[in-house]
Amino acid sequence: MDHYGIELCERHKARMDKLHRNNCTPIEAIQLYYGLKQEGANPMLEWWDGKKSVDLAFSRVKLNIEIDTDYHMMSHEQAINNLTNMMHSFQDGFTTIRIPHTLIKYFLNETVENIIGIKEGLRARSRVI
Repeated sequence: MDHYGIELCERHKARMDKLHRNNCTPIEAIQLYYGLKQEGANPMLEWWDGKKSVDLAFSRVKLNIEIDTDYHMMSHEQAINNLTNMMHSFQDGFTTIRIPHTLIKYFLNETVENIIGIKEGLRARSRVI
């Protein structure tokens, strides 16, 4: 186990260190990324959706995942900005979910299961349309 709470080879650890350093990617986003990959899902880490970078994404079903690390200290301006960003994403056809970092820290397996369920629900809905 290393700094990220998961075992990584030197090459992948160096990549994650660079990503964390350059993009301020939350450690919990990296843990969630590898948790999802372990279950056969293939999310993208620090994905550009055309307007902004999101922590994780499943582009085929247009699901963006943001990890909240400061949610308990959010001001009303930050909350409005988050809501506005979600509105723009939704208007562009994306579903954005925000996950508190503590959920990943303490309930990683349950978080992974639920995200896979959301992804599958979006996939099923897109087939119907």
